[in-house]
Amino acid sequence: MSLFTGSGVAICTPFNDDGINFDAYQRLLDFQLSQNTDAIIVCGTTGEPSTMTVQEKISLIDFTVKNVNNRVPVIAGTGGNNTSEVIKISEKAQELGVDGLLIVTPYYNKTTQKGLIQHYTAINKAVDIPIIIYNVPGRTGLNISPETVAQLAHLENISGIKEASGNITQIMEVSRQCQGKLDIYSGNDDHVLPILSVGGKGVISVAANIIPKDMHDLVETFMKGDIASSRKIQFRINPLVKALFSEVNPIPVKTALNLLGFDFGNPRLPLTTMDGKNLNALKDEMVSYGLKL
Repeated sequence: MSLFTGSGVAICTPFNDDGINFDAYQRLLDFQLSQNTDAIIVCGTTGEPSTMTVQEKISLIDFTVKNVNNRVPVIAGTGGNNTSEVIKISEKAQELGVDGLLIVTPYYNKTTQKGLIQHYTAINKAVDIPIIIYNVPGRTGLNISPETVAQLAHLENISGIKEASGNITQIMEVSRQCQGKLDIYSGNDDHVLPILSVGGKGVISVAANIIPKDMHDLVETFMKGDIASSRKIQFRINPLVKALFSEVNPIPVKTALNLLGFDFGNPRLPLTTMDGKNLNALKDEMVSYGLKL
């Protein structure tokens, strides 16, 4: 039931005055597929779904599925804090032909571990495609425990977890308790190598928007047993990753795409353009990395 091994890009969404800029989005899709990206994650946090209408999300998911055309898996972010609404959009995404779903833990209203089990169990019953749980307590205010993950791993469609807690001890415990029953993906670009070392399958990456081949190679070299090369790539990308998270994601990475000529526009409010000092630091890191602005 594994959806992918390697680097899945948490792809940005370009906006203009008319809504989604599909021409710019097509360019980034083509770039990703030409640079060995292993999966496309559409409408994840980096894609700004929280400021998109339901119809915009459906249109973007449909466009992605059709244009990727089975070359790599397409995974749709359909999470939310209203279980019935998550089920509706998840069913629609499945109807549109996605290969899997990325479903974040409920935010703001949050829930208990019991509530998490019931939330994911209800979604699991409603669809017939793989589900990746997304744990990002820094955004949701809610952490899913290893014990809860291990219990959910027995459900038919729960295939993986994107772990962005930053807690390596917890992630190791998830791996220990699940014993291969679900795939673990790093949700932090600077933690890919440590998570691979405890049994991870790859990363769902923000940095892959601008350095897709390097993110793919980081995982591939590790999987081939070339740990030294994988470590070298991880160390090389980390200063750039730091700059890409100097402000709330996806502000910096969307800025970086614009600097590279992808015409992705500004984030939607309440997100804004970058602070001048952080912008200059991002430019410096991109140039230092070897990217041509």
